[in-house]
Amino acid sequence: MGLEVSYFLNVSEGVETMRLAVLASGYGSNLQAIINGVKSGAIDGQVVVVISDQENAFALKRAREEGIEALFLDPGVFAGREAYEREIVAKLQKQQVELVVLAGFMRLLSPYFIKAFSGRIMNIHPSLLPAFPGLDGVKQALAYGVKVSGCTVHFVDAGLDTGAVILQEAVNVYDSDTEETLQQRIHKVEHRLYPRAVQLFIKGKLHLEGRRCLVNES
Repeated sequence: MGLEVSYFLNVSEGVETMRLAVLASGYGSNLQAIINGVKSGAIDGQVVVVISDQENAFALKRAREEGIEALFLDPGVFAGREAYEREIVAKLQKQQVELVVLAGFMRLLSPYFIKAFSGRIMNIHPSLLPAFPGLDGVKQALAYGVKVSGCTVHFVDAGLDTGAVILQEAVNVYDSDTEETLQQRIHKVEHRLYPRAVQLFIKGKLHLEGRRCLVNES
């Protein structure tokens, strides 16, 4: 038997916009795509906080320029990963966050965090999962010699890029490609696919059957 994602997330009916948080470690181009989606009306949500583990992450600058709360939380001052994540979870719960979006957040989340936001964490990865999980997905694809790569939006579970796939899109790999050129083409697809996945979640259009995520776009 399947389960509507919006059901087990206890998303309240009648709420006009969903409260989103974005976790990012770097440049934040996918964060910007989501912010742009909110501003254009393509996403019925509101980014209420952006959190980074890197003090100089450009993602924080993007958030501040948009008037979004931007927080640097230094993992080095906490007594271990779970203590660090307890602080993040406390910040998210204070903001009544309903969906956590990872946008280049370079930390593997602990079971504590995943339990706190079970079924409410999304990530995007620059390959067609389950191929080339983990770091350097583009580099891995080129080294392997594949002719097609792409990107995947998926739910986050306790594994490394092993959560249920929400959306995927292929990107051709050319003999002349470098990491930079292939990454640029994949980024263009990511910036379109990620906002779409977030909106599908908000609208309750995602349906889980086992580890399969069925998408109802009607």
